[in-house]
Amino acid sequence: MTVLAACALLPDVAGTFVRDDVALNYRVSGTGALPLVLVHGVGSYCEAWDGVIARLSDSFRILSFDLRGHGRSERLKGRYEIDDFTKDVLALADHVGFGRFDLAGFSLGGLIAQRLALTHPERLRRLVLLSTVSGRTDEESERVLARLAALMAGDRGSHYDASLSRWLTEDFQARNPELIAELRRRNAQNDPDCYAAAYRVLAETDFGGLIDQIRLPTLIATGEHDQGSNPRMSRYMHERITGSRLHILPGLRHSLLNEAPDQVAALMRGFLMGTDEGGKA
Repeated sequence: MTVLAACALLPDVAGTFVRDDVALNYRVSGTGALPLVLVHGVGSYCEAWDGVIARLSDSFRILSFDLRGHGRSERLKGRYEIDDFTKDVLALADHVGFGRFDLAGFSLGGLIAQRLALTHPERLRRLVLLSTVSGRTDEESERVLARLAALMAGDRGSHYDASLSRWLTEDFQARNPELIAELRRRNAQNDPDCYAAAYRVLAETDFGGLIDQIRLPTLIATGEHDQGSNPRMSRYMHERITGSRLHILPGLRHSLLNEAPDQVAALMRGFLMGTDEGGKA
């Protein structure tokens, strides 16, 4: 039996894995032979990748999970560090039997992916950085730190309302009222302290000074109108990661996984399977 045929027989798996007394909710899905790990952003959950997973499950065996403090993973209180997240990724990959794998991260997940590419490149085959940050200017740092300060002060509702306009176009919001209602419902389920702890990692972490040390084949993509993970930062990464591919998606804002799963999955498939024709600014 071929490896691909054997993988096709593997069932989807969902469960809980405990690392250092932290319970992590995870799923493994897909019938493909290529191992792929997906990491979501602040305040989100593994289901945020569902649209992409549905389009890649024929070619990949996919691990997705809820970050600590998110979704059905443990709502751990206290300070989070970037390496808490990277160690969770590696422990989960080991648990499901992924030795060397492709890694895609969205927003905070993209920072986690950068950190893994810098510290454990031997575990990764290819890297996908979606709507993430690197090389913030002083002004960009001030803006995200101001949002963090508002969160820490307890201003959670207005933070989310303002985020919707940064994440999704008005046209998409108008055409998808049920999804917007679901996103609001899921956000209301977040633990405020856990959200703020994860947002602090996003706001205070920047690998801009180290990004040129990434030597892996890398795909970088963001929305044309993404304010927080803007095209300037994506070009900054592209210019410093040798041989990387860059795609700026026209008309889109931050939430590519919700608004453009077709485009994201097509870019990932072409890049990860080596059938794309190169990126463009």
